[in-house]
Amino acid sequence: MFPAHSFPPLVIRGRSLLPVVQGGMGVGISAHRLAGSVAREGAMGTIASIDLRHHHADLVEACRAHPDRETLERANLTALAREITAARALSEGRGMIAVNVMKAVNAHADYVRVACENGADAIVMGAGLPLDLPDMTQAFDIALVPILSDSRGAALVLKKWMKKGRLPDAIVIEHPAHAGGHLGVTNLADIHDGRFEFARVLDEMQAVFSSLGLGRDDVPLIVAGGINSHDAVRACLAAGASGVQIGTPFAVTEEGDAHPQFKRVLADASPEDIVEFISVTGLPARAVRTPWLSRYLRHEARIRSKIGALKHACPAALECLSACGLRDGIEKFGHFCIDTRLAAALRGDVANGLFFRGREALPFGNAIRSVRDLLELLLTGTARPAVARHGAFSLR
Repeated sequence: MFPAHSFPPLVIRGRSLLPVVQGGMGVGISAHRLAGSVAREGAMGTIASIDLRHHHADLVEACRAHPDRETLERANLTALAREITAARALSEGRGMIAVNVMKAVNAHADYVRVACENGADAIVMGAGLPLDLPDMTQAFDIALVPILSDSRGAALVLKKWMKKGRLPDAIVIEHPAHAGGHLGVTNLADIHDGRFEFARVLDEMQAVFSSLGLGRDDVPLIVAGGINSHDAVRACLAAGASGVQIGTPFAVTEEGDAHPQFKRVLADASPEDIVEFISVTGLPARAVRTPWLSRYLRHEARIRSKIGALKHACPAALECLSACGLRDGIEKFGHFCIDTRLAAALRGDVANGLFFRGREALPFGNAIRSVRDLLELLLTGTARPAVARHGAFSLR
């Protein structure tokens, strides 16, 4: 039983959860071990759907033998199904298992289908407006949770979904000034725009709900980005949020699915090490300034001037993104293979990986602690003594 705390539960589709949601982190950073461990404590754990094949040696070998798009896509769908099944077993029926799906990914509809067919409890969708998500999930009893950044986007999704006879089961409001990975703005200059401040968005959402004839409790609001302490959780919930979503602190837990060296890079990063840049998706992103990223940023202007408008064959043969700066020759986008770089980070390849990270300090500083320790600290303010444990990482 999780220790007593003072916060009301986060209720999603009739299920009472701890008011802390583990954010989805790809490639392979949040797979079954992390998501299942979070759910077992009574919270929502999230599997990031994209490119989970790296956790399955037989699928990696099949892709080496036949490196064509069909084999790669089939392997990733198989891996997602396996990870959902493993997370459900690990959760022991507690909490919820969500699958994060990026709208910007070509195969997003297939990921949604596999998640529904294999017993995921929720679909969380960001990186684009998920206006058609209710249509893709009509035949399934599954929670739907869009990720947005401001009240304008949330109002648009609510209106479109209500015309389809469906409400979101919750909405994640992500602040681009604090979150890690891809950020919900179209350019770097917008990151600190006041319209993303949690207090403002929560206040504006009350007016949106009223205009649509909805009650405040009809759609729980979950805020995400920069929440790294018990006091921060308390402030967000006191301001009107029903829950908080947290990514980087979960990525560095003992149960996190990435290589131990990945966790060390994130945990040891100083504020000066964390930088923003334009990703191949065209969205701003935030990551740790590691050797590869430093080289890329140093030469970014020259890369853009020389190859920015040239189309290239997909280096990974995956064709993962619906729009890719490198493959499609989109000059204002980034120009590198994001799948290759994120997979290197998963393996702990510091020299060549792209290590996404949020801006704020971590709850335990640079210590690697368990999921339970993290949840207990966030919800009770109490940090129990550290207990030596063995890491769970393995690329099977």
